[in-house]
Amino acid sequence: MKGFICLVALSSALLLPGLAQSENLAEIYQKAQRNDPAIREAEANMMAEQQSRPQARASLLPQVTLDANYTNSVSDGIFTQQLGADLRTVDQKTDDDIKRWSVSLNQALFNSDAWRIYKRSNLESARAEADYQVAQQDLIVRVAEAYFNVLAAQDSLASEQAAKEAIGRQLEQANRRFEVGLIAITDVKESQAAYDDAVALEIAARRSLASAKEALREITGEYPSVLATPGEEFPLIPPDPQVEQDWVDVALQQNAALESSKISTDISRENVRISRAGHLPTLGLTAQIGNFNSDGTITDNTGVLGTGTSANDQDQKQVGINFSLPIFEGGGTSAAVQENVYRHRAARENYEKVARSTEREARDAYLGVIAEISRVRALARSVESNQTALEATEAGYDVGTRTTVDVLNARESLFKAETQYARSKYDYLVNVLKLKQAAGTLNAADVADINNWLAAQPAAAAANRSSGE
Repeated sequence: MKGFICLVALSSALLLPGLAQSENLAEIYQKAQRNDPAIREAEANMMAEQQSRPQARASLLPQVTLDANYTNSVSDGIFTQQLGADLRTVDQKTDDDIKRWSVSLNQALFNSDAWRIYKRSNLESARAEADYQVAQQDLIVRVAEAYFNVLAAQDSLASEQAAKEAIGRQLEQANRRFEVGLIAITDVKESQAAYDDAVALEIAARRSLASAKEALREITGEYPSVLATPGEEFPLIPPDPQVEQDWVDVALQQNAALESSKISTDISRENVRISRAGHLPTLGLTAQIGNFNSDGTITDNTGVLGTGTSANDQDQKQVGINFSLPIFEGGGTSAAVQENVYRHRAARENYEKVARSTEREARDAYLGVIAEISRVRALARSVESNQTALEATEAGYDVGTRTTVDVLNARESLFKAETQYARSKYDYLVNVLKLKQAAGTLNAADVADINNWLAAQPAAAAANRSSGE
């Protein structure tokens, strides 16, 4: 196991040299909560969707409107008036100041459409909250996957670097043995080929690590420093309860994505009812009070009658009931009803699809946790066995019973087993989160639980351990 410990320690030191303390999963998750565009978009969408409720409620409440205007009206000209056989012509000018104001109130007494829209708005608000919960849980899983992908990429790079160094030493040894005639040139060529392959694999591993770091930066907005790794005392806790069907039942009751789909089905049903309300009458109360005031002057342009004044001041009050019944609208209402019937049918089918997907994800995640527990234990034994096999092969090589190829293969098997062992730990942790996500119970407390299983260490200490000091 010593090789694996050095491998993990070296991978912890690859990202950031120096004395900086490593970042753990909880700290990375907190950064993601602040900086991830997807979760901030989901929050904004939820807040926007929740405004549909007060908007829908507004149509059920009294609507009060104040209107006021002021007008100055000037007219100047000749007015002709026929009075029996007499034709009267007046040349005059009028100048009126007109002031008018009114306060009107409208209150819906019966409007099925408005009531249904208000009921739908409550469902839309609930769906927005469920969608935001989906986004929150998705963020936890995305952060964990990106975090452990970086660790896995570090392990792969550390493994390739260790392999290159070991093969390099073996190449030097092969050259010395060839020089003194102990081995054939083919052994040297095989060692050289293995070393060249190791260099190429190290380059590829560096590229993979850079990509993994970039994926984590995409979520948090910052490049990660040294990341905490699973400690040597690593708990492998089976799911509780240890019954697959129990997890499926919980998922079908609490899964946030399934709940959102169910609410969407209810919304589509309300849309059908809203469309049908287009055939129903509406009844409303209207009331208005106001005042009309006009002050003006009338001037006789001929100077015969002189100048006079006019005044008008009226208070106005109105109360009424408005009734409206749609008779025929060209078939548009019936078509809208049929459209929403089909959309409701589609929503029901989508709900069934999401339910089946939720059940599959719950079963798969449960089996994934169980399988990874066994896999971690098996790979731990594999590392020990491959370490022993490598030591035996190297001893055989020293006495001439094993070839260079045998040593290279044994060393490759050891590094592969060490890398897979580390990867299996990360996969176990991610599957634990995915199981709770499928069940709809995943939250920040689960991040804290897994974070307690990670071992933080200074970068300098990790570098010293990787070099064997």
